[in-house]
Amino acid sequence: MSAKTYALWGGVILLVLGVIGIFTGNSLAGLNSEVLEDVIHIVAGAILAYGGWRGTAAQASMWSKVFGIVFLVVGLVGFFDRNIFGLFSAGLGTIDNVVHLIYGAAGVYAGWMKAT
Repeated sequence: MSAKTYALWGGVILLVLGVIGIFTGNSLAGLNSEVLEDVIHIVAGAILAYGGWRGTAAQASMWSKVFGIVFLVVGLVGFFDRNIFGLFSAGLGTIDNVVHLIYGAAGVYAGWMKAT
């Protein structure tokens, strides 16, 4: 998977999850849904989607790396501190952490391992 592919489709998925979370206020498939997390997903999704759609391969690679590392850290920290240092009142569950780890690993792989 190229960084542009990850950035575009990963961004679109984050945008959709964020918008669904904002408008329904419910969890989706067992995933946590809080306003702050939904806003973060929308912002990250917009940046990634733009990088994948309109950005250069280098820009898509950079954003894939950045968000890949962020999602890896959130996934790891979430296992030890469900509220991520008090940011989320409901806390992240195991499913949230696993999804963040997978999403982060895909971003790191796309950003560092694949050219264009």
